[in-house]
Amino acid sequence: MTTTIAAADRAGPKWGVRPLLLVLGLAALLVIAVASVGVGAQSIGPVTVLNALFGSGDPDDVAVVRDIRIPRAVLAIGVGAALAVSGVLVQVLSRNPLAEPGLLGITSGAGFAITVGAGLGLTANALGELLAAVVGAVAAATMVAAVGLRSPLRMLLAGVALSSVLTGVALGMQLISPTVFDEYRFWSVGSLAGREQVPHTVPLLVIAVSVAAVLLLSRQLAAIALGESVARTLGVNVMVVRMVTLALVIALAGAATAIAGPILFVGLIVPHLVRRAAGGSVPWLIGFAAVLGPVVLLVADTAGRLLLPTGEMPVAIVTAFVGGPALIWAVRRYGVGRL
Repeated sequence: MTTTIAAADRAGPKWGVRPLLLVLGLAALLVIAVASVGVGAQSIGPVTVLNALFGSGDPDDVAVVRDIRIPRAVLAIGVGAALAVSGVLVQVLSRNPLAEPGLLGITSGAGFAITVGAGLGLTANALGELLAAVVGAVAAATMVAAVGLRSPLRMLLAGVALSSVLTGVALGMQLISPTVFDEYRFWSVGSLAGREQVPHTVPLLVIAVSVAAVLLLSRQLAAIALGESVARTLGVNVMVVRMVTLALVIALAGAATAIAGPILFVGLIVPHLVRRAAGGSVPWLIGFAAVLGPVVLLVADTAGRLLLPTGEMPVAIVTAFVGGPALIWAVRRYGVGRL
């Protein structure tokens, strides 16, 4: 399946054009990040933003820019890159163009852990929710990987089955206890609002290290994308690469889900948006996804601040509005018969 995807998008730009496209993407990311700092319920001009960066100007503007807007933009960049890159890895690993990190049970595992933590009184604050989400995401994805490590199809089936079970049990606990339900519902709507108040140094560091590791592993993944027999001929240890890739998916998607809650479709949309620019090259596909993922999430988060006159729309709802049509487009393009 991955070979078919690569062949279908082989007619991408020539190699010399790709670095230029990547530079343009980075420039767009910088512009959008700066613009997002000034947009919100309290609009702040570019000059005021620049002054606030250096601690001068109105104290309220300085507090909004340095304590809320900039940390939120950093979170959007980290979460967007993590979701997009993990989406590429899942699609390459499973040979399924419609796969995304949620299929490995990461989202449902995090939600189940938060539900259990709320019932035990362990998630009374945002830091407790963060720790519970990390533990749940890692545990669920590890179970799925243990069952389906040798077979991409078995891995996806195990992920769907475990997600259904965990979601059902968590829903039952929420219906029994209104307190548990109240705590869970605030996390369940993926959003960056208010997340900047929690220390996220460790999850962001995990994301940065994992993205760097993915780039180092990209050539081995490119060989596996040609087929496991071809990869073995080229000297690639398929099982080791698959295990490392699964670990990186767990780290990336788990950290992103722990930070912002469940944000769907980013891991599905972005790989398709950048596939033609990558021209069938897995390393370039990963690089472009690491840039476009933050752009998509920053735009969605900024749009969510402006769509409602009385408040904010969570970023997960904005991505869902875009992701639904994108999913239909992907199905029409690749065809359900080839999945």
